[in-house]
Amino acid sequence: MTAFVLVPGPFTGGWVWEATAVRLREAGAEAYPVTLTGMGERRAESGPGTDLETHVDDLVRLVDGIADTDVVLVGHGYGLHPVLGAADRRPERVARIVALDTPLPQNWEAAVRSVPDPEVRARPADDPTGESGPVPPPTRDTWPRWGSTEGVPAEALDRLARLAAPQPPGTLTQPLRLTGAASALPVTGVLCTANGSSIDLVEMLVESGPPQFRALADAGIRFLELATGHWPMLSVPGELAETLLRAAAGEGHQVSAPERARVPEQPTHLLPFLLDVPEAPRERRGRIDLHLPTAGEDGDRPQPAVVFVHGGPIAPDQHPTPRDTPFLLGYGRYAASLGVVGVTLDHRLHGLADYPRAAEDLVEAVALVRADPRVDGDRVALWFFSTGGLLAADWLAAPPPWLRCVAASYPALAPLPGWGAVESRFRPVDAVGTEPGGPPVVLTRAGREHPAFAATVQDFLDAAAKNGVEVDLVDVPLGHHSFELVDPTDASRAAVERAMRSVLRRLRD
Repeated sequence: MTAFVLVPGPFTGGWVWEATAVRLREAGAEAYPVTLTGMGERRAESGPGTDLETHVDDLVRLVDGIADTDVVLVGHGYGLHPVLGAADRRPERVARIVALDTPLPQNWEAAVRSVPDPEVRARPADDPTGESGPVPPPTRDTWPRWGSTEGVPAEALDRLARLAAPQPPGTLTQPLRLTGAASALPVTGVLCTANGSSIDLVEMLVESGPPQFRALADAGIRFLELATGHWPMLSVPGELAETLLRAAAGEGHQVSAPERARVPEQPTHLLPFLLDVPEAPRERRGRIDLHLPTAGEDGDRPQPAVVFVHGGPIAPDQHPTPRDTPFLLGYGRYAASLGVVGVTLDHRLHGLADYPRAAEDLVEAVALVRADPRVDGDRVALWFFSTGGLLAADWLAAPPPWLRCVAASYPALAPLPGWGAVESRFRPVDAVGTEPGGPPVVLTRAGREHPAFAATVQDFLDAAAKNGVEVDLVDVPLGHHSFELVDPTDASRAAVERAMRSVLRRLRD
């Protein structure tokens, strides 16, 4: 017999699983909806010492008391943190981990990183006395920021708001500590498509996303989909029970890296740049590198600069960091070879909630660049890639006079579905053309782009046309996301060259 341990997300208790638990029991399984210490009907038990380890201990005691050998731990939202902690302590008792519409956190990652409320993210990580106080739950109107509520009946949403309990702060700020003992356990990711997750998106991330996503192609990981929002236990409890039973049986889709990504020994982000460009003198200053052109007919006169802004999220411990990868090295050197200063940047977009911090890093980097005597501070372009495109919003909303061009390659130009942790200010689709005299845009579009990205690009183009913004559209009809690495074709090379010429023309106009 399989025993399902159902661990809820923040502010909630075991009551959210009631309908799903009934259906699991009707199917012959055991179900244990969990209310963690200090949550739900146990909110009075919360104290200054209630933290993530408290919740891990809750689950370990529960698992130790279950006679069945096939224990499946199901974590939703924050609940996945204590699930992984308990599995790490009792790997011999756990048959499978199910991540319900929630990315797998890494060792030493705190749940607060993915919290959509900036005030909560600003709380101190080390607060053993709980001086910052409990985290207040969302209201009925703000629950969607924590995940799509599509499909949840009105009465269930009312109940969710009514029964929500404050979250003990240490549960969110204490890092998850793993020894690796559970690393071999099979994992099933249940993706809720109305919240922006899908197998198609996972495949795109494995193929061309940041390197940490390649782990999702591991043989022990399977994926299943539910056509609902982030709360399937409230919106489709019966379908969720059926999906959990399928997960326990080992069913699901295994993602594999495409042939073009598997042929080389290197992961995608270490594939060579598609253009053969000469090395250029490079100087490192804080988070930026300056790729400097050799003196030409202009002598030592200051030159325009192009600042290249990578996407993410990027793991904090990724090595090499983005500016040392062939991709950004290639773009920086390419710009220098054409007589301008190529600037590459490491910004701190480590999670979806980190866009404000990454935006600050970009502002600081631009100030350093413009202050350099070798740079013409009145002629600067910003070039955004992938999810870094959201960082263009501030510059489009209030364009400075020295910003001669904004470029974007296969960008996200609005938060993707389910990205409630991204602040509303990071929406280039709403910012483009809102200020008169804004910079022209050079937009490179991949023909085989993921639909979620492509939809934001089309919305941006529609808004730009409506507001009279000049857009030079560079199409790569057969190109995928990150085509410079995964599709090094003549058409891809021509697209990069055309986009660069378009940017330089506006810098030198």
